[in-house]
Amino acid sequence: MDGQTGNVADFIEQFPAPHPGTASENASENNFAQQAAAVQLIFQVTSDDLNFIDQGQQMLIPADGFKQSIAKSFLFMAVELKDTRYPRSQYISFTREINKRFPAPAVVLFKTADHLLTLAFVHRRMNQRDKKRDVLGSVSLVREIDPTNPHRAHLDILHDLSLAERLRWMNANGKPYNFDGLLAAWLDALDTEELNRQFYRDLFAWFSRATQEATFPNKEAKTLPPEEHIIRLITRLLFVWFIKEKGLIAEELFVEANVNPLLHDYDPVNGDSYYRAILQNLFFATLN
Repeated sequence: MDGQTGNVADFIEQFPAPHPGTASENASENNFAQQAAAVQLIFQVTSDDLNFIDQGQQMLIPADGFKQSIAKSFLFMAVELKDTRYPRSQYISFTREINKRFPAPAVVLFKTADHLLTLAFVHRRMNQRDKKRDVLGSVSLVREIDPTNPHRAHLDILHDLSLAERLRWMNANGKPYNFDGLLAAWLDALDTEELNRQFYRDLFAWFSRATQEATFPNKEAKTLPPEEHIIRLITRLLFVWFIKEKGLIAEELFVEANVNPLLHDYDPVNGDSYYRAILQNLFFATLN
């Protein structure tokens, strides 16, 4: 937006905190002014913007638009940080420091010195004593997204945060078409308990399908049920992946293009040459 320098001191002066000098604001490890290299207010979305229908483009919001609510707009901020890694508590503190300066919810995109991205949302509710004031609640984060090689979980969450997906959620949950409803939809997509429940639902569905479809060579003295075969394989894969992430074994062993030329009769669907040549040796000959 016009009139911005990106300078952190200018931002703080232009958007002063309603109650400056708090203990959290002055804490050195969470001091936003010290840790931020640049900050920009990218844009503000209002009711008029959400109801606007561009010629030839798909309508973003249903024809009846967003109804009136406490929150009348969203702000979108971009913050460059000086260091490469920050704990969750610091991202929460930074997000609160920014949001307390504005009457509207601010969605913040942080970028670290090594170009990892973190998306932050804060829940706001009406003050019970003063209806003109908001209270900042919990902060939800999508932490340290690598834009060059994004994690599958990050891609799934960002997809769920898309406007189309959130409108489906609002319809399914009877939420009104206003900013409060949209914020509730975003926060639901980032709810830790719901993400965990979805993860275990997906894991159970995969396990059930794997026990029905997977086949294993059986040289045991007694026949093992498919569930035990699957559990053994999962625990071994988890351990191998862990030591790979720690840099103890070469990452190239897990790139198909690298190992394919080294294997005889490689068949990624029906063959077991990768398991016998790579994984089996890692499981037993190497790790034992």
